[in-house]
Amino acid sequence: MSASQRLADLGLTLPEVAAPVASYVPAVRDGDLVLTSGQLPFVDGQLAVTGKVGADVDADTAQQLAATCALNAIAAAASVAGGVDAIERVVKVVGFVASAPSFTGQPGVVNGASNLLQDVFGDAGQHARSAVGVAVLPLDSPVEVEITVRVRS
Repeated sequence: MSASQRLADLGLTLPEVAAPVASYVPAVRDGDLVLTSGQLPFVDGQLAVTGKVGADVDADTAQQLAATCALNAIAAAASVAGGVDAIERVVKVVGFVASAPSFTGQPGVVNGASNLLQDVFGDAGQHARSAVGVAVLPLDSPVEVEITVRVRS
């Protein structure tokens, strides 16, 4: 089954690619790889939630936000890959979690992104990953996700 069919089955559509908030582009293709810039959990151009995970934002909400980041990352990658069905494999995911000092559940939060990628790409959505706790993210976002994917030549 294609990624576009899986998205439809999940009731998801790719959002418009978020405009950069600084001096960069949302995604770059280099040969058969596409690397995305960090994607925030924008929905219709807005962050629904801000703050630190473990203080202002609970882990379950942050996990859902990470899934939104992943959907935005898919959209960014697809925009330079020739569409979502041109993506052959998710290679690497890096998730950043703006964390309260005592919060140590970053891997569980970033599972939101990983699970969505596996739902959309099946076995090709399995990937290497880092989940990093940080003091603050742009616009006070609780999470940020970047992906590297392999695309058809």
